Amino acid sequence: MGIKIGVLGAGTWGMALSRLLANKGMDVTVWSAIEKEIETYSRDRVHPNLPGMVIPESIRFTGDIENVCKEKDLIVFAVPSVFVRATAAKASPFIPKSQMIVDVAKGMEEGTLFTMTEVIDDEIGKDRQLRLIALSGPTHAEEVALDLPTTIVSASKDTEAAKKVQEIFMTPVLRVYTNSDIKGVELCGAMKNVMALAAGISNGLGNGDNTKAAIITRGMAEITRLGLAMGCAKETFAGLAGIGDLIVTATSQHSRNNRCGMLLGQGVGAEEAKARIGMVVEGINALPAAMELSKKYSVDLPIARGVNAIVNEGADPKKVMKELMGRDAKPEFFWAQG
Repeated sequence: MGIKIGVLGAGTWGMALSRLLANKGMDVTVWSAIEKEIETYSRDRVHPNLPGMVIPESIRFTGDIENVCKEKDLIVFAVPSVFVRATAAKASPFIPKSQMIVDVAKGMEEGTLFTMTEVIDDEIGKDRQLRLIALSGPTHAEEVALDLPTTIVSASKDTEAAKKVQEIFMTPVLRVYTNSDIKGVELCGAMKNVMALAAGISNGLGNGDNTKAAIITRGMAEITRLGLAMGCAKETFAGLAGIGDLIVTATSQHSRNNRCGMLLGQGVGAEEAKARIGMVVEGINALPAAMELSKKYSVDLPIARGVNAIVNEGADPKKVMKELMGRDAKPEFFWAQG
């Protein structure tokens, strides 16, 4: 297709997508801030956290952010959410005025409460008309890297931009849908990681599938209540970026959040749990913004609040679970508070 794509970030998701795009005939350049990654991936063509995946020879690696941004049809932000703003600031001098940018990081910024595309727009969008798209859904990199069938959502207020990204990323093994509710899609991407921590904590406590199903269902109710208060579309939460992404993140052993939560439930402290996972745990990063959003929109998030108490306040997971189960009785109306 001759489309030139710059990918910012050489983590598992960035590399799985880079491989998919390169195998589709795209001209792909990947940037990393870590010199060792550039050297190793260029030479060995393997990724330590994506067993079985071979990095195509056509993919180029660089530590020069101008090189990865200049004269590209599409730029993909694939760095962890906590690094999106700093990476956007570095890239800003080299971004054209009407650049199409796809964000695949999932999170909400503490303090500003911005989604990741809003962070990018805030850092780069001044005096520019960026075309911003969020790509999100039930998409473990480990499976995309092996060409296992996967579905994802291309979300943007710019319908044509969403369709263009749909066209670029669609393959026989990756089916892409469009959605105009970018705020809802990004909120789901951030909050589902918090609920996946909760599911992992439950596993660590020795609870069963019944408990996990309850956490997924009631967790989605919390996310939906918050999203509706923020003006998001109700349908988004029943879709791939909503319940679909929550199911996969809360149940899979590929999920860092699920695995980290299990350690927390077993009594391991938050810092030690993160160290054992060895990669970014986005659910922990999302907790401060989740708590701020709960206050700002006056929406009760009991499960998220419980996870925050365990992670940031040292609460006993057994006590938190007991408190959740002992809350006042109420009807099960999906949109009702609590």
